[in-house]
Amino acid sequence: MTINADDLTLNPAGLMRLMTWLSPSFPVGAYSYSHGVEYAVEDGRVTSAETLINWVEGVLEFGAGRIDAVLFCAAWRAALLGGEDALFDIGVEADCWRGTSEMALEATAQGRAFVSTTEKVWGDGIVTRWAHRMRLDDRLPSYPVAVGIAAAETKVPLRDALTAYLHAMAANLVSSAVRLVPLGQTDGVRSLSSLDKAVSIAVDHAMATDLCDLGAAAPMVDWTSMKHETQYTRLFRS
Repeated sequence: MTINADDLTLNPAGLMRLMTWLSPSFPVGAYSYSHGVEYAVEDGRVTSAETLINWVEGVLEFGAGRIDAVLFCAAWRAALLGGEDALFDIGVEADCWRGTSEMALEATAQGRAFVSTTEKVWGDGIVTRWAHRMRLDDRLPSYPVAVGIAAAETKVPLRDALTAYLHAMAANLVSSAVRLVPLGQTDGVRSLSSLDKAVSIAVDHAMATDLCDLGAAAPMVDWTSMKHETQYTRLFRS
């Protein structure tokens, strides 16, 4: 039976599953990555709540947030239709959209951890079959693709799932800055609240963008990621 994506509504079971996946307690190690924020702080580019908000807005609109969101949408739609060949192609595409080695590590290490945990807790499914096929081609699963597949398999509506995913990404970057700048907890929450609109815009843009039209332009974020690779003192893996 073909499921119409427009007919899906978020139910309590789907909401709880989504909250579990994107909770800080879910063991993907998100807390260990700063996505270049650590060097941005070191270089004096992120020094306050205001500069942090601008930085994360850029990531969401022009950088990995945009890339991940479009990949997420493509994976969700393909998984809902049961298109395992299409999912493999999307996984390959995801490999091509990482500007630095640390960003690639960030995506694939979290992807592997997500697949491993979901398999152990909820059993085999589309996510594990996809990840197995990726491994047969000597490739690693990308995090946004894995979460997108899992959300579709669990019948979590795309907009809800993607909003939660991008909000979690923003929250992780804010959390890293709270520790690095450092910022107070209240400033951290204020910063995250100020990113609500940016998350919503990123969701709208991604849902209206075809994978073949994907593009990004965040060279400063890529630069801080490259500089972080050789940063003398580091708390984060990226």
